[in-house]
Amino acid sequence: MFEKTYRDRLQADLARWEADGVIAPAAAAAIRQALPPLPAGINIAVVVGIVGGLLIAAAFLAFVAAHWTEIARLLRFAILLAGMVVTGALGAWFAARGRDVLADLCASVGAIIFGAGIALVGQMYHLGEDFAGGMLLWSIGSLAAAMLTGSRGALAVGLVAASIWTCMRVYDAPDVLHLPYPAVWLIAAGLAFAWNSRAAAHLVALAVLPWWIATSLRFELEGAQPSFVLANGAALLFGAGHAIAAMPSPRARQLGSVLSIYGAFSLAAVAILEVTTVDDIIRFRTRTASAQPIWAILCGAAGVILALVSAVFTKRAGEILSACAIGLALLAAPLWPVSTAGEPWFAYAALLCAMLCLVVSGVLDDVRPRIVAGWLGIAGVIAGITWAVKGSLLGRSAFLAGAGLIAMVFATALNRMLPRAER
Repeated sequence: MFEKTYRDRLQADLARWEADGVIAPAAAAAIRQALPPLPAGINIAVVVGIVGGLLIAAAFLAFVAAHWTEIARLLRFAILLAGMVVTGALGAWFAARGRDVLADLCASVGAIIFGAGIALVGQMYHLGEDFAGGMLLWSIGSLAAAMLTGSRGALAVGLVAASIWTCMRVYDAPDVLHLPYPAVWLIAAGLAFAWNSRAAAHLVALAVLPWWIATSLRFELEGAQPSFVLANGAALLFGAGHAIAAMPSPRARQLGSVLSIYGAFSLAAVAILEVTTVDDIIRFRTRTASAQPIWAILCGAAGVILALVSAVFTKRAGEILSACAIGLALLAAPLWPVSTAGEPWFAYAALLCAMLCLVVSGVLDDVRPRIVAGWLGIAGVIAGITWAVKGSLLGRSAFLAGAGLIAMVFATALNRMLPRAER
């Protein structure tokens, strides 16, 4: 929740509670005094200043680009070096005066100029055409700048460069699992944890996806559906997010909650992909075999275990259902080849139950993103089943009608079991 929005709502609630006599005026005043001051936000002057700085930087880059071939090599390098020095000095000046947004912007621009310097040196001196290595160097420099300055923008630049690096390495060597990227990602995750920053946590969560997607699309996995490999990654992200959020540290709770949100949406997206890619709407492989690498299967199993461990410590029923959602989504992979002669009804049922568990989990734990992810997953899976190429439309309609009746019976039984206050 944004801080200013929370403060405005709290002030309105305090005024209403005080008028209704729920709390004494002295208690309301004490609550207001206990609140720390609001952090400095981005006002109109800061926005205009950022736009002006970007325009000046763009004009400088356009001028240099127009005369690039006329500038001597050493002068080109000196220009880029001066750009990094100037942005660093400006960032330090802004940070000393409490202008954190402008200081972050300067660090980000400096990280981008550093990448341009790497490309320039490689172009001028005809270094080895290892573009992926250059991206790794850029990522290392940007992450170092993020460590020194606390810049979220520099962290974003470093993660983007690292994502490009790992995708290129996976493409160049598809028969080798690219493990150095998870090590770089753990460094970035450590920064997000140390900063206790929700923005950094979002960046770290997004940075997981390129590696899993590139790895799942490797062509040496003969017969394996990429969606099955992606399902294991989503399971690990979702389960690990729950486990991290269960730790007593507020930093861990914030990082884990963000990771679990991305894990929930990833699980919903994978459920939709399994229906649409395995059943001939979009075909990635010539076979629907569920053959998966052992490491991917272990990652999926770890996601289920971590979600269950989190449920044990937090005593939340919703997290038990999260583990069920993960397990059912993973169960669809081995169920698919069982029905090669006909339609994979059991796999369809597993995915629908997984998304239903995701929705109920979000309702029980009062986590709205999990509810949204579950509803999107249900809608996507139903659409995929309805428009699947294989089988008859009559059979699919009968399956969906039966699933709907079962859901209604389950809802009725659940409504009678729950106390009236929890319905």
